[in-house]
Amino acid sequence: MRSCSSVGKKAVYSITITMLAFGVGLAGDDTLRVAMQDSVAMRIDSPSDSQSLISTPTPKLKWYTMFERIPGDWATWWNTTFREDKIPAMLAVTALTAATIVTDQPTWDVSDYWYKRSRVVKDVSDVFVYLGDGKPQFGLAAAYGLYGWLANDERALLTASQITEVILACGTVIQVMKHITGRESPFVSTRTNGRWVFFPNQIEYHKKVPHYDAYPSGHIATALATLTVVLENYPELKPWLQPIGYFVVGMIGVGMMTSGIHWWSDYPLGLVLGYQFGMIASHPEGLEVAKSPDDATPKLSLSPSISPISKGLRVSLQF
Repeated sequence: MRSCSSVGKKAVYSITITMLAFGVGLAGDDTLRVAMQDSVAMRIDSPSDSQSLISTPTPKLKWYTMFERIPGDWATWWNTTFREDKIPAMLAVTALTAATIVTDQPTWDVSDYWYKRSRVVKDVSDVFVYLGDGKPQFGLAAAYGLYGWLANDERALLTASQITEVILACGTVIQVMKHITGRESPFVSTRTNGRWVFFPNQIEYHKKVPHYDAYPSGHIATALATLTVVLENYPELKPWLQPIGYFVVGMIGVGMMTSGIHWWSDYPLGLVLGYQFGMIASHPEGLEVAKSPDDATPKLSLSPSISPISKGLRVSLQF
């Protein structure tokens, strides 16, 4: 554990809070939503500024629909992400990840200090880590499914199917990326900011999983993907569920960082993947997209953040 002065701790906490605010803002910003809707749209009518999707009828829901649609989700994500017009967005997420790597070690040092010395911090962190590990998400899908079956509620059944679908579809992509990047989790790190072993030996990977599976965060992706599916199926709940849901997603990120499972820089890509797959799964018919005539090129900016009680770094990503 590295020693930190009180001023240093304040600076680190300012960065931590700023990055949490960014994570929640990334998930909820309307401009990001438009950009993501553009990325998951399957068929565009014309190249004009105002474009509409030609929707196709949604097939009747069956018990295996949640599995049947997964290959199509992967294809849609791949075909609409790895395109020339998405290069600026990919570069922006890469730049943001690189910028947060700079803060990874000092934020982890301070968080680890409090996690090991405060029972309250440990207990709260562990609760939010659990909320993002997949079991609550599958439990929520089961609850929707049971209610839908008992009440003959098609929307609840659809939500249950799509939650299961998005966890499996997004989770598989996350796992592939983890097996490629091979980044150490903070609590087992052997060097500053954690060691990266690209394309690690898979036998070693499975023997020492925490040494290779930090990037990107599957917890944050799964949590946001599930929340996105629920919000898209129940838009009337958005006024209260959206702010509460984004707060919980943000706290899941804080809990995982504090407990040493993830670094801050594991989250930007996880948030993007979670939102992308959540929108893909909840809109099998496609999305109606309205493009702004303004310049939609993502912009990343870094600026100092100074207040009477702390100093830090403000990170802004605008789509």
